[in-house]
Amino acid sequence: MQTMNKFFLKILIILINILPIVSIAQNNKYLIIFKDKNNTSFDPCNYFDTKTIERRIKFNIPLYDFTDFPVNQYYLQEVLNNADSFTVVTRWFNGVFIYTDNYRINKIELFPFVKDVEYIETNHFLQLCNIDSFFDYEDDIDEKKIELLQKQIDEFVPSSFFENKINGQGVRIAVFDGGFPKVNTHEAFEHIRKNNRIIKTYDFVKKKDFVYSYNSHGMMVLSCIAGICKGKQMGLATESEFLLARTEKESEPFAEEEYWLAAAEWADKNGADIINSSLGYTYHRYFYKDMDGKQTLVARAANMASSKGILVVNAAGNDGDNAWKYINTPGDADSVLTVGGIDPYKSNLKINFSSVGPTYDKRLKPNVCGSGMAVVATKKGYGINYGTSFASPLVAGFAACVKQLYEDSSNMSIFNLIQQSASLFPYYDYYHGYGIPNAHKLMHNEELEPTFEVKEDENTYKVIIKNNFKCSESEPLFYHILNSSGYLDKYYVVKVCQKIPLEISKKELDGARKFRIHYKGYTSKLY
Repeated sequence: MQTMNKFFLKILIILINILPIVSIAQNNKYLIIFKDKNNTSFDPCNYFDTKTIERRIKFNIPLYDFTDFPVNQYYLQEVLNNADSFTVVTRWFNGVFIYTDNYRINKIELFPFVKDVEYIETNHFLQLCNIDSFFDYEDDIDEKKIELLQKQIDEFVPSSFFENKINGQGVRIAVFDGGFPKVNTHEAFEHIRKNNRIIKTYDFVKKKDFVYSYNSHGMMVLSCIAGICKGKQMGLATESEFLLARTEKESEPFAEEEYWLAAAEWADKNGADIINSSLGYTYHRYFYKDMDGKQTLVARAANMASSKGILVVNAAGNDGDNAWKYINTPGDADSVLTVGGIDPYKSNLKINFSSVGPTYDKRLKPNVCGSGMAVVATKKGYGINYGTSFASPLVAGFAACVKQLYEDSSNMSIFNLIQQSASLFPYYDYYHGYGIPNAHKLMHNEELEPTFEVKEDENTYKVIIKNNFKCSESEPLFYHILNSSGYLDKYYVVKVCQKIPLEISKKELDGARKFRIHYKGYTSKLY
């Protein structure tokens, strides 16, 4: 018995000695934020691209901002000495993302130059905002593709752009995605390569310049901004310049948001006017309450990019027909132009999968819409794909044209111009935002003839379609009801197939609510 007790005592001693080692081996990810940037220097003329300097001077954005200075190298090295590895060093947030263990993170927290330590939970998945379904991958351009090519461009009524040779020339667009295979060889991008308009590339996952591999999603997205398919435009910004960043690696938890932040800093450094991000993060990592535009790292990064004068365009997401249903992040950020998807074959109404608003704090999202199905470049030629991934770059191409046209307008002025040009503006809802941006409306400030009138009696408001505007199921009537706080309680799309397509009960309005109606381009006052 005594021998047995000695045996168990030895085992216990071994276990006690092993447990701290096991604890140390269980590494976690952290964001280490430093208190200051003391003893650092910064020369914006050598660091920034000339286009960045021009943008900042033009829009009164500081060239010597604290957020642009590098992190203190001594602070950084001391932290890295106590880490197993790191992913991203961030100037904007003055910190570094590291992997380390419980023992060493307690040590790091006590460093006098450390302001904060944020634990990063890594249980999440990336969402590329497309539906992986093709009608075909073949090179042949059949009637269906030709029809859809026309629709994905014509929905923006771009003839006013074409007449004035507005094609995104001189505008620099950064595209963040999972890879860009064949962009260096595919015929859809020959016009871009021929004029050396791919300015820079960088793979933030592999830490190298080469991006022409991995996920073909980025190739498809780029084709919707600037591709040319057999002489036909796939996007509106065929003469823009590009920065291509690989930021996505689906098997690396949370790091995609860090790479997104690093790419945004890189895009700012290299003169981007616009960022297109057909990416998003939802229920695999976050709760709806986190979709307030302030909580997530990637939303904070997008807002910072906007503060530097860059217009950020992001896909709304493809969760509209599942339990989550809401806008993803960074689409929830206030300064991000968030793009939902419409079905070009169904009266330009929301395509079923497009995610919906509002944000958790009740702000309008999406802001505008584009086609949720598009002809895209593929590794084998051309195909048709679905997703707000393609609505976003179609709108980003539109935005580049607006930027070319109004080159002295700031990013947020462009943001507002795009919203105000949209097909439903000033009507909006949480399915379509303000509708589809419209080049003709943007460039021609025309006062539209009323298409209906609203008649009031004791109990109801009745909408009467005017005689010279035929009722049409292909052009539905929209209306929304706002509560006293200015949020939408209800919004509807009504088929117009009778003289009085809509009656609104005053009882339903309950004295505190107001409503607005839109039909065939005309929007009523707010009743």
